[in-house]
Amino acid sequence: MSVRSFGFSETQLRENPTVFKSNLFAGQVVVVSGAGSGLGRAIAALFARLGADLAICGRNAEKLEAAATFLESFGGQVMIAQLNIRDTEQVNGFIDDIHARFGQLDILVNNAGGQFPQAALDYTSKGWNAVIDTNLNGTWWMMQAAARKWVEQKRPGAIVNITADIWRGMPGIAHTGAARAGVTYLSKSVAVEWAPYDIRVNCVAPGCCESTGFAHYPPEGSATFKDSNPMRRAGDEWDIAEAVAYMSAPSGKFITGEVLTVDGGQQMWGDPWPTGRPEYFEPDNPRARQSQE
Repeated sequence: MSVRSFGFSETQLRENPTVFKSNLFAGQVVVVSGAGSGLGRAIAALFARLGADLAICGRNAEKLEAAATFLESFGGQVMIAQLNIRDTEQVNGFIDDIHARFGQLDILVNNAGGQFPQAALDYTSKGWNAVIDTNLNGTWWMMQAAARKWVEQKRPGAIVNITADIWRGMPGIAHTGAARAGVTYLSKSVAVEWAPYDIRVNCVAPGCCESTGFAHYPPEGSATFKDSNPMRRAGDEWDIAEAVAYMSAPSGKFITGEVLTVDGGQQMWGDPWPTGRPEYFEPDNPRARQSQE
């Protein structure tokens, strides 16, 4: 039996139409964390197509090398760094190295993160802390390191944090719901603090947008994603990549502290269950009906 693959191929990332002009980010340096696969790779590919030089980071050296080879084919420079964003020394060194190589940093896209589907009652302290430390703390260390450098150099900057569609809770992945909510309101807070330095801080919150990350969920979980929104289909990686470009470009020059939710209406209607829909929540479950009587 063949295993279904998710996300865009390199050919799709190279050829998929974009609404943006080809030199939009020429002369700019963009950091994309977690760019070895999934949403991060798609975001980095769009920036590369639009003329940016890139610095990408992640924990898997093999994926980073493969991504760099692909991204360099668009003509720009690509710097890679294998690191753990939870480690403040590694993060600070990475930001310093970017400035040493390129002389500048213009846009930071915090995409690195991860979670696993599990009932909240079953979380261990190790599993909980791993998700919080990566998604919340790691994002913060990247934000702070970049912002300190911008303030020191008296240069403007833009940060886009990839968060999640937290607005009605995230049953089945409650740990990431907590972490992403933290990033969302952290971003709103420092957007005010850092406005005097001309640093914009925004978020893009994907709903169920198909990427390679879909493979991490059980089939009964990913099968519910088509019911996650009133459009009755999943989005894709390009939806998120173009949203990030919009928030990073001059089109977003008067936007800060905002969350652009890209979810097909999931925040208003939908029924995604990453772990698979529990029997209690099946529409035809008599036990659920009886509990309401």
